[in-house]
Amino acid sequence: MKVNLRLFAALHDLVGARQVSLELEDGATIDDLKARLSEVYPALQPMIKTVVCAIGEEYVSPSERVPAGAEVALIPPVSGGSNDLFRVTKEPLAAQALADLVRRDEAGAIALFYGVVRNNSEGRDVERLEYEAYGPMALRKLAEVAEETKRRFPAVSVVGAWHRTGLLEIGETSLLVAVSSPHRLDAFEACHWAVDRIKEVVPVWKKEYWRGGSAWLEGHTVEPPRLADA
Repeated sequence: MKVNLRLFAALHDLVGARQVSLELEDGATIDDLKARLSEVYPALQPMIKTVVCAIGEEYVSPSERVPAGAEVALIPPVSGGSNDLFRVTKEPLAAQALADLVRRDEAGAIALFYGVVRNNSEGRDVERLEYEAYGPMALRKLAEVAEETKRRFPAVSVVGAWHRTGLLEIGETSLLVAVSSPHRLDAFEACHWAVDRIKEVVPVWKKEYWRGGSAWLEGHTVEPPRLADA
């Protein structure tokens, strides 16, 4: 059977294409797909174990069977479409606009996090960053993180998150997270937790450019879901 693959960040650099097709045996699993892919593209072998897969914009288990004709997104470790509260966009981010969206009459506090491009990393002088996202899935995951945050911090009123993509210069804002709550401690703690969670599960990748070189940065490896025992 034939499946279509979407590749992101370092994966498409190694393969030389953002989309490829792959022939698999009927009934092949995600693990089988990854093994076959690393045979066809040996350059992927060093990082294939850290890659997880998504079908229909949802992470899938390594033992999940791949449907014939499926589009499978290969998700390398994440570095960290739009609606009002959740955006993945190439446009500059306006912090006050997001703060206004989470404002509520019962909320006496709004915590606002800015992620900003800095000029150094691990001893290198950074010139710019590039962010790439699996757009529809990233948008969905931002919304899921917001719901997780509200479950973990029940006092929170509203959570919003906007992520930038494309090439960003030093000093530009790459991520905004805003949380409103009746009291400041809940807003601070919930905002902190939401930022960390976004960096864990939202499929956005970061490429660092410095004089004479560039590299995609690896962060958290996403844990795929496990199938329940039969």
